[in-house]
This record gives sequence, C-alpha cells and structure tokens, in this order.
Amino acid sequence: MTLATPPTRHGPSGSPEVAARGLLPDPASFLERHWQREPLLIRGALPGFQPPVSAGELAGLAMEAEVESRIVVRRDQGWELRHGPFDAGDFDCPDPWTLLVQGVDQLLPEVAELRRLVNGPPLWRLDDIMVSYASDGGGVGPHFDRYDVFLLQGEGERIWRLGQRCDEHSALLPHDELCLLKHFECQAEYRLQCGDVLYVPPGVAHWGISCGESTCFSIGFRAPRLADLLSRWTDVRLEKLGDHQLFGDAGRGPARRPGEIDSSDIQRAVEQLRALLQADSDPQWFGEVITEGQPPDPDREMIDALLAALAAPDARICLSPEARLAWQALPDGDLRVFVNGHSQRCAPALTDTLGALCDGQTLPVSTILDQHESAGAVLEFLVVMGGLDVD
Repeated sequence: MTLATPPTRHGPSGSPEVAARGLLPDPASFLERHWQREPLLIRGALPGFQPPVSAGELAGLAMEAEVESRIVVRRDQGWELRHGPFDAGDFDCPDPWTLLVQGVDQLLPEVAELRRLVNGPPLWRLDDIMVSYASDGGGVGPHFDRYDVFLLQGEGERIWRLGQRCDEHSALLPHDELCLLKHFECQAEYRLQCGDVLYVPPGVAHWGISCGESTCFSIGFRAPRLADLLSRWTDVRLEKLGDHQLFGDAGRGPARRPGEIDSSDIQRAVEQLRALLQADSDPQWFGEVITEGQPPDPDREMIDALLAALAAPDARICLSPEARLAWQALPDGDLRVFVNGHSQRCAPALTDTLGALCDGQTLPVSTILDQHESAGAVLEFLVVMGGLDVD
C-alpha cells in the first residue's frame, strides 16, 4: 500500500464481497438497541473483504479537480487541513497524515455496491461513502459527527477510540475549519482489521489512529434538519390555507388584565397548529426534503441522449450515482416517487421496480414498460430529473 506514485484512475483493484445477509446479522435488534443510541462493533462483518479501491487509486481521485478531497496533517504544534485537488508532491509528508475523499460511491460503481450492505436503516437516509487513507499514526483527531456512520476497515489496521457524548456545547480546539474536541474521554478502544465494522451513532466522540498504512470506508447516513422540514411543511400549508381559516378561541374565559396574553391563548394556538399537521394526509413535502441533494445541473443534450437511449429495444436502466430516490405508498393505493427533491404519482404496479432501483439493480426497460401503461412517463420523469442512467 503506497501513495508514492499515485496512478490516474483506471478502476478499482478488486470487488467487494457483497454478503447476502448484509453487514447486520440481526437488523431488528440493531435498530432497537443501537441505531442512534449506542456504538456497535461487528467483527468479521465482511469475511474475505477485498477493498474496491486501493490507496493509490484514492490518491488518483484526489488529483481530479471535480472530486472533493482533503488532507489532515497532525503536527507537533497542532492540526493542519488542506483542500484538493492535489498533486504527487502533496502525498510526501513526514508527519502523520490522512487523505479523505468524499462521495467515492458516486465515482466508482464498485464502491457504490457497499451501499447495499447496510441492511436495516432506510436507504433514503444514506448520504455517501467517504474513503480515507492514513499513514502510520494518521487520523483526523478526536471529533463527533451529527450523522450515523458505519466504519468499514479496508486495507491495514486502525485503532478506534470511543469517547463521551457530545453536543453543540462541547468545547472545541481553536481551528478555522476543523471541529476537533478540546477534551476527549476514552471509554472504549478497538483495533479494526480488514472487514471489521464499527457503528458510531451521532454525538459520540471518536478518534481513529492508523496502525501502519490503512484505508477505511465511512458509510454515512444523514438526517434532514428539523428546520428544513418545518420550513417546507410551512410553505406547503401556507399555499393550502385559505384566508377564512382564523385562530379560534370559542369558549374562552374572561381576560383578567387589560392587554394580557394568557397562557391558554398560546396553548390554543399550538393545538390548532398541531391539528393542521395531524390532518396532513399527503406529506409530499417530507419526501421532497429528504431527497434534495446537490446533483449536477441538468444538461439538455445529455437528457435528450438519455431519452433517446431509453427508447432502444434493449435499453437497461439503473439509478444515477448522484441521484436520491425514494417512494411512498399513498392512502388511495397509488405511489409517489421522489427524486432529487421532485415528485410524481405513479401506479402501484411499479413498486418492485422502484425498490430494485433504490437497491442499485440494473433493469431492462422493456420489462418495466410491460408492468403498467404509465411506466414510460415515470421513466421519462426520472431521467429528466437526473435520477437514471441508461445503457
């Protein structure tokens, strides 16, 4: 494993062993006891795991301008952060250092296969897979995340220390860009080998230190901000509310003092707003928020080419690496499909197709078109919104 002469990208050095059962032997137990609650170490989660990207290939990615990459260096006087793209000279560092490349699952299909391994949490929560290389003693320092992460050990070994619970009030070291904890209380320590997995819930301090050279695949799950959900829900409700719908206070008691707002007034307003939320039988806003991302701007020529390819008799489709796709069963029996913040109704006959696309499968278009007369319109919608690749 070396970064001395990083190659340009040609493809991964191996393919992951995609276990049929996934990373979690008992998904229900994991969700009940650990998800968003407690860390979990899974020894040998992927026996015989062959990391789908090597250290050299990771360096090659970090040299490309369109790829988001960082280097974190640990020096005696503190921590240093650099942003890519990098050149070969940037990988020659005498101090312990770490290279991090974001969204590698969107760049390499072999890495995207790892997304299918996390069985249990809904796929719409999955954000991306970051891959890191660390030199001996390298790491990014003691920190905590606001998202769930599965740390899958690739090449080499890495020690992970777990610490205290943290929040927005936890003291941080003075640094313009790195959010590193000022105090770290080690409560557990694990040495991960290839194929081991450590799940870390949000808010739990952790600190990885490489034993020799190593790589790690960080499978991150995001959660929408409540502020974003509230903002979108409010926008939708304001469009539906008529001017005739007013605050009501029938049956109230007499005012005790002139101009006073009584606590019962506040409670009455809160209850009326809560009733609006509970009456929302078609929460389209939720699916649109959770599938919003930063896909590339639609290219009209590319869209036209994909639509033309879609009409070929042997056309096959798969989910675009950058796309966020989800679907919802509606009370009237129809489905609503969401892609990159947009939505459209579709027939329940397409349930299996949508599930297979979310699962990363490649499907023949002809088979899908036979499922329902509206299937063609749904596929065109997904293509135009940047959700599908067509072969």
